Amino acid sequence: MNKITSLFQTKKKDILSIYFTAGFPELDDTSQIIRELQANGIDMIEVGIPFSDPMADGPVIQNSSTIALRNGMTLKLLFSQLSAIKNEVTIPLILMGYLNSVMHYGFEKFCQDCVTSGISGMIIPDLPFKDYLETYKPIADKYDLKIIMLITPATSEERILLIDAHTEGFIYMVSAASTTGAKNMFDDATLNYFRRINAMQLKNPRLIGFGISNKETLQAAFSNASGAIIGSKFISLLARGDVTQAVANIVKNR
Repeated sequence: MNKITSLFQTKKKDILSIYFTAGFPELDDTSQIIRELQANGIDMIEVGIPFSDPMADGPVIQNSSTIALRNGMTLKLLFSQLSAIKNEVTIPLILMGYLNSVMHYGFEKFCQDCVTSGISGMIIPDLPFKDYLETYKPIADKYDLKIIMLITPATSEERILLIDAHTEGFIYMVSAASTTGAKNMFDDATLNYFRRINAMQLKNPRLIGFGISNKETLQAAFSNASGAIIGSKFISLLARGDVTQAVANIVKNR
């Protein structure tokens, strides 16, 4: 069974997924970061494929991509790093990257290498939904890989229901119609958005991401979805250069 499917079948609430950019802060940190996160009880990990123009990302993650690319991170190298620790990893790993990188690599080869390196799914923020349905989903399904789609406060109800009907795994619920970045708290408009989506009773579980940076925002996400995704906050901690300490700091407010 796909590890994403298994996770959401066995754990319904308070799921915590952590995002980091592969090759940051150092080129060979990927394996240690994954091992440390898993050892500290993180439920799922999103590994970011560094890209030169990450349009959905705020300055913290943009900067991490720039440094990772400067360090020499490539998709081929990332798959090699992941393959080396595949047998040690029991939690779901998801690759998150932009369509240009995936298309340049070749989507079927990308899926094949995902399987051989222990990846359970992918998030491609700029993948058009029509292209997903017609071209990408059939290939991903062949390899039992989940393509996770995003919704935002601006996504129509019709579109949300379409995404819910044609995806599996979970729905990535973006907290605000903006780029990534830490927030101290969610405003009333955001909380109303959470409640509105809850009332739709979608079949897929949801994780809330963008702006999860402290205990208050984390608990708000836990209260309004199956869990939360932390990205920019963890990247900021990693930037200090101590992977072990960064992981310790990110889990202490759980």
